[in-house]
Amino acid sequence: MPIKIPNDLPAVKVLESENIFVMTELRAMTQDIRPLRIALLNLMPTKIDTETQFSRLLGNTPLQIELTLVHTKTHKSKNTSQEHLLNFYVDFDSIEKEYFDGLLITGAPVEKMEFEEVEYWDELCRIMEWSKTHVFSTFFVCWGAQAGLHYFYGLDKQLLDEKLFGVFPHRVECSESRLFRGFDDVFMIPHSRHTTVLREDIEKVSDIKILASSEQAGVFAMEDEKNHRIFITGHPEYDPRTLEKEYLRDKNLGLPILPPENYYPDNDDTKAPLVSWRSHANLLYSNWLNYYVYQTTPYDIKGGVGK
Repeated sequence: MPIKIPNDLPAVKVLESENIFVMTELRAMTQDIRPLRIALLNLMPTKIDTETQFSRLLGNTPLQIELTLVHTKTHKSKNTSQEHLLNFYVDFDSIEKEYFDGLLITGAPVEKMEFEEVEYWDELCRIMEWSKTHVFSTFFVCWGAQAGLHYFYGLDKQLLDEKLFGVFPHRVECSESRLFRGFDDVFMIPHSRHTTVLREDIEKVSDIKILASSEQAGVFAMEDEKNHRIFITGHPEYDPRTLEKEYLRDKNLGLPILPPENYYPDNDDTKAPLVSWRSHANLLYSNWLNYYVYQTTPYDIKGGVGK
């Protein structure tokens, strides 16, 4: 089944070339079924890259997804044209009275700042509070996960001694977790961050269950089953070259940066990177959509959110 996205979104051509089943709004209007309504709050500066990455994963399931792209009103994007935002995005005020089966909150390059110093923090808090009563399941990614853990549970992030940068092996800790159903014993996930939330702090929150972790990258996935929240600290949505773009950007700026770990063959940045996380990324989002959204959300979203 397809992901339903705006007719002229740049991601359409990319996804169709990869045999991802995409349905335009026009075609979807002829179908008499209710798609899952998923909102993507895109906090990344490279919005087109990010919306394509998440659309690819959400579109690789047997479910029909209606994707709503959301941007913050209190921050003006410097890397995405206003025309693109006006054509394909809405702000929170436009959807505040609506209900969604799922909400995705992406990472953002603001992790070294205190949460309250982030330009759109107040707006993000409004959205997270709204999600309690208007979203069935919320999926937080990287800095978005840190922000959610801070807002809902008062957890603080800690600055790492050096940037966690590369693709790292992980293990499932909670074997009965539906989110990791079908996963191998060891799976690879990209990370790119300067901060972390300590395991000992997470373990103090009774509502949170740790699902998967990495010796190098720390806790990777957490779940608050009661409140339908998922938190992941890495970037399974990354394209094959995303880490390389970050690496070359910093290298060309003369910043102290080492090649991403477990990324280039023989750690040689003249060689093409090896993708070792794609299948598990697809399975992760398929499991979320199937077990946490589709199998449990009511047909009348309004009647089931917040219950």
